[in-house]
Amino acid sequence: MENKKNFGVLMYELAQRLFKIPRSLSGNGNRETLRIINSILGGNLKVYEVPSHTQAFDWEIPKEWNVNEAYIITPSGEKICDFGENNLHLVGYSVPVRESLTFEELKSHLHSLKEQKNAIPYITSYYKEYWGFCLSLELRERLEREFGDSKEKFEVIIDSKLESGFMSYGEVVIKGESDKEIVLSTYICHPQMANNELSGICVATYLAKYLSEIPHFYTYRILFVPETIGAIYYLSQHLEELREKCVAGFVLTCIGDEGAYSYLESRAGNNLADRAAKHILNSRYRGYKTYSYLQRGSDERQYCAPGVDLPFCTLMRSKFGEYSQYHTSLDDLSFISSKGLQGGFVMVREILEVLEINGVYKNTILCEPQLGKRGLYPQLSTKETFGVVKDMRNLLMYCDGKLDLIEIADKCGFCLLDMKEWIRKFVENGLLRKE
Repeated sequence: MENKKNFGVLMYELAQRLFKIPRSLSGNGNRETLRIINSILGGNLKVYEVPSHTQAFDWEIPKEWNVNEAYIITPSGEKICDFGENNLHLVGYSVPVRESLTFEELKSHLHSLKEQKNAIPYITSYYKEYWGFCLSLELRERLEREFGDSKEKFEVIIDSKLESGFMSYGEVVIKGESDKEIVLSTYICHPQMANNELSGICVATYLAKYLSEIPHFYTYRILFVPETIGAIYYLSQHLEELREKCVAGFVLTCIGDEGAYSYLESRAGNNLADRAAKHILNSRYRGYKTYSYLQRGSDERQYCAPGVDLPFCTLMRSKFGEYSQYHTSLDDLSFISSKGLQGGFVMVREILEVLEINGVYKNTILCEPQLGKRGLYPQLSTKETFGVVKDMRNLLMYCDGKLDLIEIADKCGFCLLDMKEWIRKFVENGLLRKE
C-alpha cells in the first residue's frame, strides 16, 4: 500500500464545503452530503433510500425531516435562533410551528448550557414529536432580563416537514484480491459540527479515494450512515454477509483535531481490528489513549452488540464526550485542521497496512537459515545493523505456522510495517511460506 499522498488540505476543504449543510437522520442535507462525497469518489458511491417505517430489528426507520427556515423574532424585532445562520439553533426533528408566545410560554422550548455560556448546544428529539430552539446562555439571560416579566409576544416560526419519506445512506465497495473485507464506517447525521461529524466523513472519503488508487489484498467496504439507526438498518440487511466476509472493521469518528490519538476497544477487546490498532498505536503513537467498551458511544454499540459480534473497534483523536466543544457550536472548523485530519488519516492507513501485511507464515528451514549466502545479511556487523539483524532473526524464529505476524511483532517488540520488505525478501528466497 504505497502512494502515500498528503490529503490533509483536501480533507479540510471538504469539511468547509460540508459544514453548513443541514444533516440529520434523514433529509435533503444528507443527500447533498452524499452527492458531494460521490463526486470525490468518481461516482462509485452507491446511495440507498430506505422508506420510513421500515422495520430494522427492534427499530423503525423514522419519518423524513426537512427544514426550509426556522427562527424567532423578539418583541423588539430582533431575529434570533436563525437556523440559516447555525443549524444547531433548531432542535433536531422539530415539528412545524407558527405561534406568538410570551417569554414565559416560550422558555420551556429554549435550551442552553449552564457550563458554557457562549455555546449553542446540539439537541435532538428524533422519536418523540417536539419543537425547540437552542441558544447560548448569554442570549437566554439577556432575553430573560429584557422580556422575562413582559406580556409582549415572540414570533416563533419553524417551517419544517416531518413526513413519510426516506432515510439515505451511502456505500462504496473497493475490490481487492480477496473477497474477505475490511469495513470502515462513519456517520452523516450531525449538523454543523466539525470534529464530531465531518472529520469521520472526510477521513473515510479520502481513505476510499486512496484505496481505489492502489493494489490491495482485502476488499474494502466504506459506509456513510446515519448514526445508530443507519448502522442498525445496515446490519439488518447485511449481517450474514458481514459475518462471512468481514475480518476487521473500524468506526471513524472525532478524528480531525490535533489531540491525542484514541482507541475504543471492542466488547471482546481482542479481535483482529483491536490487535492491529493496538499494534500501530503502541509502535508509532506513544501517548495514545485507550477506552474500554464501557465507554462506547458511537456505532461500535451496534457492530459489537451481542449476537452481532463483528470484529470492530473505534478510532479517534479526541474521543467523543471527552472534549469541551463536543456537541456544541464550539466544535467548529477552528477545532479541526488539515494537520489533524492528515494525522487521523495516516493512523488509519497504517492500521490497514498492518492488516494487509498480516498472515501466518512458516519457516521452511530447519535451524537458523544462512542469510549471508542469500544476500540477506549485512556485509558489516555494526551497532546500527545489530537491531535490524535481531528483528530479522526473531521474525524467522517465531514464524512457526501458528502465530500471525501481529502476534510475532508484539512479542518481539518491532513495528510490523518496518519488517514489510524483509518479509517479502524472505518469501522470495523461500525462507518463509504463507500458510
